[in-house]
Amino acid sequence: MIIQGRNAVTEAVKNGSTVEKVLLLKDAPKQNNFTLVKLCREKKITVQFVEKQALERLSPDGRHQGVIAVTTEFKYADVEEVLEKKDKPLLILLLDGIEDPHNLGAIIRVAECAGVNGILLPRRRCCPVTDTAVKVSCGASEYVKIAKVNNLNDAIRDLKERGIFVLAADMDGQDIYKTDLTGDLAIVIGGEGDGVHSLTGKLCDGKIALPQFGQINSLNASVATGIVVYEAVRQRNLV
Repeated sequence: MIIQGRNAVTEAVKNGSTVEKVLLLKDAPKQNNFTLVKLCREKKITVQFVEKQALERLSPDGRHQGVIAVTTEFKYADVEEVLEKKDKPLLILLLDGIEDPHNLGAIIRVAECAGVNGILLPRRRCCPVTDTAVKVSCGASEYVKIAKVNNLNDAIRDLKERGIFVLAADMDGQDIYKTDLTGDLAIVIGGEGDGVHSLTGKLCDGKIALPQFGQINSLNASVATGIVVYEAVRQRNLV
């Protein structure tokens, strides 16, 4: 697996991920990568200074910033790790049909910043955590617990049996600002095209919607996730 970009690589090295080696642009100013090189030496990770062409061959999109890490595949958490009860009510994201790795990466970044307990991804009908998702997350993928489930609908049934309230983010839902989001909560975020699937929505305890006042009646999935999650955070801070 390839992780690229200075921030993403630094967080991967710092967090103890299985980084096999770090490749740095040979002609880059030393001060640009001083901290990263020092960190790699502390972690006993091999650092190689290479020509730009070598980085270009490994980079999926050329946005490597002169820094690439070669790692093992992304290590998913167990569902029980995501659902581990702490001193605050649970806040979990379930992704239903997110196919764009850029959206997934942005959602992971939002989840980390907002202190979400974790993310559940279905093995099918959803983008896995790819190199691009890791890059877009800017290192957040190293800190957010992400687990795969065989079937999202079964996962929702399980959450409800555990006493976790499940809400689907849907245009036909109740105004989010009039909905109590303070208890143990799982929020289902639908895909870029179809939104939350019909059966999945019916299995949820309810639906929530963001009020919209413009001519375009939909928001990008990661943008909507950010607004929804931070409304939950806001309400919890008032309790």
